[in-house]
Amino acid sequence: QVQVGESGGGLVQPGGSLRLSCAASGSIASIDAMGWYRQAPGKQRELVAVITRAGSPTYADSVKGRFTISRDNAKSTVYLQMNSLKPEDTAVYYCLVDDQIKIATRRYWGQGTQVTVSL
Repeated sequence: QVQVGESGGGLVQPGGSLRLSCAASGSIASIDAMGWYRQAPGKQRELVAVITRAGSPTYADSVKGRFTISRDNAKSTVYLQMNSLKPEDTAVYYCLVDDQIKIATRRYWGQGTQVTVSL
């Protein structure tokens, strides 16, 4: 079993910055993709950014140019640097970790961390 722990959420004013961190631990086989989704009240969970083991990122159009995803494979950790935050970025942010065992991949989720952008 893989445990996923997030940190770094909080309250920030519009235009501000936050950095989220997410670390995987436990019985890890081989971590493939890592990333972040978010869910705002009354909305479906949506992709924010994901990054492959090789470091190739994919971003939602709504965060391109403002958010940067990175990872440290040695620490099994993924980061999300969020700049120029907007009220519409307010959501619970969930970390995902894809653990690859032979030809199968299992996705694990964190418990979520709240990000609130408000005056």
